Amino acid sequence: MTNDLRIVEVSPRDGLQSELLTLPTEVKLDLIQRLVACGLKHIEVTAFVRSERLPQLADADQLAVQLAPSAGVQFSALVPNEQGLERAHRAGIENIAFFTAASETFCGKNIGCSIEQSLQRYHTLQHAFRQLSNGRLRAYISCAFGCPYEGGVEPASVVDLVAKLVALGCDEIVLADTIGVATPLQVRHLARQVAGVVPAGRLALHLHDTRGQALASIYACLDLGIGAVDASVAGLGGCPYAPGATGNLATEDLVYMLEGCGVNTGIDLDGLIETGRFISAQLGRTNQSRAGIAGRRV
Repeated sequence: MTNDLRIVEVSPRDGLQSELLTLPTEVKLDLIQRLVACGLKHIEVTAFVRSERLPQLADADQLAVQLAPSAGVQFSALVPNEQGLERAHRAGIENIAFFTAASETFCGKNIGCSIEQSLQRYHTLQHAFRQLSNGRLRAYISCAFGCPYEGGVEPASVVDLVAKLVALGCDEIVLADTIGVATPLQVRHLARQVAGVVPAGRLALHLHDTRGQALASIYACLDLGIGAVDASVAGLGGCPYAPGATGNLATEDLVYMLEGCGVNTGIDLDGLIETGRFISAQLGRTNQSRAGIAGRRV
């Protein structure tokens, strides 16, 4: 296990994109400020996509320009194409994420193109990005462990996709269990295979907790040197193009486990628990974090 593991907080983007209630920009900014105050250093704040695709994040431009800079904190955003990149750059976002998928059907439904076309888009996007920013560029591989439309996904196809993204100059590869079907040994097996084509420190895991396997799956990979784990306060999350997907691994639960394993996360767990309760109340929904419900151990 290592203290170098980065926690990437995705609640302002992935956590809010599927909610029925669209929060005011001021509440989103409050959420982000609370997360920063808890010690989170990597926060995905929004997505620069067409408003009809994700109406919950239609205020991306207004939100980004109002972010208060904080020393050592990196804000990032999801960017699907050059138009989104230009918007992110104008708003001051220096780190971006891009989506592809290990499933042709999901890729078509999520971003409207084939996997090969998504790689062509990525090639164009990353070239433009390098002209604008010295920031980090990460690529999500959705449905890396299973697809709601096609079922199982062959690990070899994921490894091949990772190799292509590495060749295109991606800084970080994110293996995403979009519908939460993976089990711990399955996640460990794929992570070890992928580590054969990209250093483990450039690999991240993004696991939805649909079947309660996410935390155990992260634990199963802690000794592999994985660079980052995505998580979402209060277990918020979902995907409008992935039927059956529920929330992400809750950040509170992840921090509770890591601290209990001797990993110094630098994150204020009490503050994080309070933040999860705050955003759950704002959304009028049940907190999905077990640590958030139970509180810190006495």
